[in-house]
Amino acid sequence: MATVGKVIKCKAAVAWGAGKPLSIEEVEVAPPQAMEVRVKILYTALCHTDVYFWEAKGQTPVFPRILGHEAGGIVESVGEGVTELAPGDHVLPVFTGECKECAHCKSEESNMCDLLRINVDRGVMIGDGQSRFTINGKPIFHFVGTSTFSEYTVIHVGCLAKINPEAPLDKVCILSCGISTGLGATLNVAKPKKGQTVAIFGLGAVGLAAMEGARLSGASRIIGVDLNPAKFEQAKKFGCTDFVNPKDHKKPVLIEMTNGGVDRAVECTGNINAMISCFECVHDGWGVAVLVGVPTKEDVFKTHPMNFLNEKTLKGTFFGNYKPRTDLPNVVEMYMRKELELEKFITHSVPFSQINTAFDLMLKGESLRCIMRME
Repeated sequence: MATVGKVIKCKAAVAWGAGKPLSIEEVEVAPPQAMEVRVKILYTALCHTDVYFWEAKGQTPVFPRILGHEAGGIVESVGEGVTELAPGDHVLPVFTGECKECAHCKSEESNMCDLLRINVDRGVMIGDGQSRFTINGKPIFHFVGTSTFSEYTVIHVGCLAKINPEAPLDKVCILSCGISTGLGATLNVAKPKKGQTVAIFGLGAVGLAAMEGARLSGASRIIGVDLNPAKFEQAKKFGCTDFVNPKDHKKPVLIEMTNGGVDRAVECTGNINAMISCFECVHDGWGVAVLVGVPTKEDVFKTHPMNFLNEKTLKGTFFGNYKPRTDLPNVVEMYMRKELELEKFITHSVPFSQINTAFDLMLKGESLRCIMRME
């Protein structure tokens, strides 16, 4: 390609400061270095994590920055040492990686790569500590190794999943983060058996993805737990059979509703009280609770030890226990076989130039996923 080895000028949405509207700018994108890949982004989605770090309320602010981590694109060029990908390959960038060499990557039980695990504070490439983005020679920082709010981006090869080129990128791009996280939390970690009862705490996109996993598992009863009763109607599309609003009850009701507790429970809120309730509502003897949400630094999980002695199991998960390069292509194939329904998650679509509209929709709680098409 004519652009190989050269700096590419393209449009990107730059976050200049906390909470400030993103600005469409012309940026220079450097060629990929060793073990890096330059990707042409065709579609990118907005995840709540982007909004969280854009607001910079609870973490170290890193600006100016190009956010974005749910996307689909095509490889433009590869750096030295990259053998698994070639120009023209269809890929999904992922905020966490798989180096395939560390103890975690070699383990069948873990997906928490030592080299490429998510780092929200690092705004540069892991290889040389430099940014691949500049504006008039001044560096613009990266975000979780992906920075997909740009027509071109540079990503470590270990954070790219090569997928079926027939898969529509405007649909499967949402598998880069939240949907896979929730889906895998149920399918890979909670592992409900056919006919069992599953409770899902939090009915945002991740929770609904966890609910989709319960539906695929053949759960007989899927109970949605959320403080917003308006979410029940939408949750029905994902298999929700019952709805519980904790504000309507003075005491826990799930154990009474299910004759001793649910068989599996998945928490997708990050609220410490929801986490504790998620664990305590599972059935003794065989109940499994899975925590997905990220708590605050000050939170402490408190429960009586008898809950463990009564053989309730508590687990956590990261990215649904999926290894990005190994497993994500298979999740895409689930969609291609029409087993997994992604269209239900995509509530809005706007041109990339209207990215601030996507932020507004999410801040108002009106969208699950808004897809932005590069123009």
